[in-house]
Amino acid sequence: MLHSILHSVDDLGIATLRLNRAELHNALDDTMIVQLTTALETLIADARVRAIVLAAEGISFCAGHDSAWMQRMAGFDQEGIKQHARLLATLLGTLDNCPKPTIARVQGSAFGIGAGLLACCDIAIGASEALFCFSDVKLGMIPASAAPYVMRAIGERAARRYFITAERFNAGKAKRLGLIHLVVEDEELDMAVAQMCRQVLLNGPQAMAEAKQLVRELGGRAITADAIETTIERIAQVHASAEGQEGIAAFIEQRAPSWIHRE
Repeated sequence: MLHSILHSVDDLGIATLRLNRAELHNALDDTMIVQLTTALETLIADARVRAIVLAAEGISFCAGHDSAWMQRMAGFDQEGIKQHARLLATLLGTLDNCPKPTIARVQGSAFGIGAGLLACCDIAIGASEALFCFSDVKLGMIPASAAPYVMRAIGERAARRYFITAERFNAGKAKRLGLIHLVVEDEELDMAVAQMCRQVLLNGPQAMAEAKQLVRELGGRAITADAIETTIERIAQVHASAEGQEGIAAFIEQRAPSWIHRE
């Protein structure tokens, strides 16, 4: 088992991927970044897995970069910094492009790259006491690796403010900005995540993967003839798939489709 990353899969196919450096508020270093990427790739390839919950041990989700690792990076040349940035880019890209539903369970601090991780998830659920911040500029740095994903979530205007002020903001503000989708009381966090997992388990696994791909293809595009043609082609492909045919048959026959777990 990976020491700084824990992962498990339950009988329903819900995988939980946990950051496991609670004593450091789950701050990331290079080793943890690689381990998290590897664990995520393993879960993506696992046919049992229907959805992935990104969670963390302890009182914080992820407080950004590990201070000891930042001290080591202080001696890096530009090429060394680029190599580190590529590790982060690979992690964020792998999470963002995951074909399976991803749900972030956020408590405590979600700072810097921690906020970037949750911005890459399809659904983010935050405890009411959670705090968010992009503090890179306080160190004379910028949140470059997380920026594309965070900006997509909160928009350019909000990103300008929070990237340059390094203000901390609460879960209510994060929800209004679009960084998280749902805010619940701390003691209700696990229940809310479990409920969301049950919701996605009702849906066709391949259909959800195709829906995510459709969003990626159409995101930011103008509604042109090419975009409309993309939707026509995709719905025809999904309709003809084995899963699509099973879903239609289940609807007509008034029964549960094959992907819904039966006790």
